[in-house]
Amino acid sequence: MFEDESRLNCYEYGDEIFWDARYMEEGGATFDWYQRYSALQSIVRKFVPISSRILMAGCGSAAMSEHMVLDGYEEIINIDISSIVIEMMRKKYCNTPGLKYVQMDVRDMSFFPDRSFDCVIDKGTLDSLMCGIYAQISAFQMLREVNRVLKPGGVYMLITYGEPSLRIHHLTKDGRSWKILLYILPRPGFRRLGDCGSSSRRSAPEPVPLTEKGLLPPGFAPEDPDSHYVYVCIKLQRPPSQRCLRKGGF
Repeated sequence: MFEDESRLNCYEYGDEIFWDARYMEEGGATFDWYQRYSALQSIVRKFVPISSRILMAGCGSAAMSEHMVLDGYEEIINIDISSIVIEMMRKKYCNTPGLKYVQMDVRDMSFFPDRSFDCVIDKGTLDSLMCGIYAQISAFQMLREVNRVLKPGGVYMLITYGEPSLRIHHLTKDGRSWKILLYILPRPGFRRLGDCGSSSRRSAPEPVPLTEKGLLPPGFAPEDPDSHYVYVCIKLQRPPSQRCLRKGGF
């Protein structure tokens, strides 16, 4: 099941009460925002080794983590602001090695020490915060925390409906330093002109070249105007003087 995000009433999307009520109403039904793992697999496998320690930021009730474990990934820690969905997912996957579920706000992940993850995956969480109250502050807080918990060389994989002019400045604010590659995926169910049916197989996507300012090339337009953008952000090494170590652990 997928939703057209243009129809969403999203002014409360940064609010814990909103999500608790939503997950109570859905009763734990599986819901994958934007893309399923099958569409993202080739990109994930290219940049995220199987042995990586992975943080799923804003896991919701998605099946992506389960499918990643079935694909061989060994350790995925799933966090969400909703205690309701976390408890549902804990019960659902209590016998699945490699999956842990923790109630946590992505804007404050101080429970985790600095440089504790090889990869952070965000499928719609930044988007939801940017639809809520104090959107700019929430986005800044989340991305600061994502950068902090990632190891140098680690990958932040952002799956979003936001094209580069709407997302790159948030990613690079506050001196955050990334090597960024961009992939563009059509929304699920989109058919290219000439497709014979939904069974058409598509090759692994190629990255889209960005300008020096991190924008799409002039005149470039995705084949699907409602495409999803996958930013693969590789954290660059920073001088020791810029690191701020914190205590904590999991």
